[in-house]
Amino acid sequence: MRTNKFAAWAVAAVICLAGALISGSVAAATVKDAPPAAAKPDNAACLSCHDGNKLETLDANGAKRTLPEIPADKLAKSVHADMQCVACHKEITDAVASHKISPVAQKPNCIQCHETLWETVKKENLIQEKSRLGLVVKNIEAYKKSFHALPGKEDKTHPKAACDQCHDTHSFNIPARGSAKRVEWRKTVPNVCGEKCHSDEVEEYSSSVHGKALLEKNNVKSPVCIDCHSAHDIANTSAEPFKVGIAADCGSCHKDNLKSYKDTYHGQVNTLGYGYTAKCYDCHGSHSILKADDPKSKVHLNNRLKTCKQCHNGKKDLREATAGFVSYSPHANSHDFARYPEVWLTTKFMELLLIGVFTFFWTHSGLWFYREYMDRKQGKGRHVHVRTEDLAMEQGKHFRRFTWPWRLAHLLFALSVMTLVLTGMSVFYASEPWAGFIMELLGGPKVAGLIHRISAAIMLGIFFVHLVFVATFLIRNRKTFKWFGPTSLAPRWQDLWDMIGMFKWGLGLGPRPVFDRWTYWEKFDYWAVFWGMAIIGGSGALLAFPDLTAAILPGWIFNVATVVHGEEAFLAAVFLFTVHFFNNHLRPDKYPPPDIVMFTGTVSLEEFKREHWAEYSRLAESGELEKHLVDVPSRPMTLASRILGLLLLIAGFTLLALVVTGFVGSIGAG
Repeated sequence: MRTNKFAAWAVAAVICLAGALISGSVAAATVKDAPPAAAKPDNAACLSCHDGNKLETLDANGAKRTLPEIPADKLAKSVHADMQCVACHKEITDAVASHKISPVAQKPNCIQCHETLWETVKKENLIQEKSRLGLVVKNIEAYKKSFHALPGKEDKTHPKAACDQCHDTHSFNIPARGSAKRVEWRKTVPNVCGEKCHSDEVEEYSSSVHGKALLEKNNVKSPVCIDCHSAHDIANTSAEPFKVGIAADCGSCHKDNLKSYKDTYHGQVNTLGYGYTAKCYDCHGSHSILKADDPKSKVHLNNRLKTCKQCHNGKKDLREATAGFVSYSPHANSHDFARYPEVWLTTKFMELLLIGVFTFFWTHSGLWFYREYMDRKQGKGRHVHVRTEDLAMEQGKHFRRFTWPWRLAHLLFALSVMTLVLTGMSVFYASEPWAGFIMELLGGPKVAGLIHRISAAIMLGIFFVHLVFVATFLIRNRKTFKWFGPTSLAPRWQDLWDMIGMFKWGLGLGPRPVFDRWTYWEKFDYWAVFWGMAIIGGSGALLAFPDLTAAILPGWIFNVATVVHGEEAFLAAVFLFTVHFFNNHLRPDKYPPPDIVMFTGTVSLEEFKREHWAEYSRLAESGELEKHLVDVPSRPMTLASRILGLLLLIAGFTLLALVVTGFVGSIGAG
């Protein structure tokens, strides 16, 4: 019995000892194989779960959640390939399946990370070697001011779009410009923009001429979203900066169309920095741009009037578009005769007119200056015969050439013309820096336009009042007035002989002619106003009332009127401030300028005899000279006239400088 009991205890003891040994071995093995709970994982450990094979896991609360997939091959090719995952994911503190999140560590922040890196680069003086990091920081600064960085519409705590919504941080690697991979990358841009946010816009883009060229024809030069909206400094499309800048973006590809657009009033105002006139996308659409011959295109002939009426709808200060708007060519140019014959012919005519006028009169002025200067230098003067019986009568007297209505009309005319040149040329040469400054000073194109029209009304008003005065004078003196007499402003044969005589004198081939009441250049100035009123005033009226114009005339009239109005204004401005100023103020016999006869109305008898000897002789012989003699203007009147004359000369030369710089700038831009 004892032997059996002992055997039983022995067996039990062996079994217990074996069990203890096995348990200890298992426990030791378990402890040895388990990773430390607090160890941070390396990239291999992270990818063992986030490789796409393990789709779900339990979160800290025991609920299932989808694991983000990070393909190892894409991560290896990204710009972040050499970084450890936990360098960005600092909130991850362990390698356990359901990570314990640090309550104090910041979640991944692209902006802060890159700004910190750049500061380190600058401290280590590695700016050149790590220049791409500097570019990233510039992009960050642009992003901070962009539309995307504004608070979201639904969630104000997050921006409208963050970095990782456009850039996949694990596979991000934009290929270098010019590389084959860059081409493929550009084709992905529309999908990136449209995948989460702009799906409607991308759908429209895909069916547009731009989208088809890129996606179907593989034309990598076709624009994608970032070409028009930029990549980082994306602006609100309804804000002024975007409206002003979009034409230049379109023009980076459509250079000829941009140039022709800038020649229109729409483009000139846009160039000045104001976005309220029609821009490329107003006429062509923004994302769904179609060819002009496509029946669905906004600029198709059948849809064009409707497109124009988007702005010219009869509201505010824009009258409703009428039928002629359809045939207006916003991209007409002066070098394509086949497409725009009216503009080509008009431009060539105006160019020949400008060349002819300036060649003739600048040659005339140059010869005149040279001969007059040489005669004065050599002490030569015109021999004047004065009757002794006239000396007492002429002592201390002036000859009255202009009455006060003439002088007032001249002053108002001069001021209105100078204002027209200032406001008009600031638009005509909108690309010049001074144009934007003047426009801002005047209060913007709308205010400048109002000032321009008021000045035009004053100029035209003076002209029509003068016509009434002349008509009244002719009716009252119809029996005695001689149309081709010495006091008439009508051209006559003697003017031709006088002009030929002046050229001979200028070339040293003959004596200087003597003149009567009006010289041939004064008559030219007078009749040039009639031409100017018809051409500048007429074309200006067509442009000022587009609805009435287009209701009667075809739209190409606007193209022609724009050319004529601008070129004739240029001709008038340059002629006035060079030829007219020379004839009346700047030739040697007039020194020191200014000549004040148009302010005082009188001229000294010495000057009168020198300039209008034929008239002086005629009046002296007929005994009518005394009727025209008046007292010398008072000293205050003379001083005030000189100051006013100098101010007008300075204003004229300033305007001339602006016009010349604008002309030179336009040639350079062309």
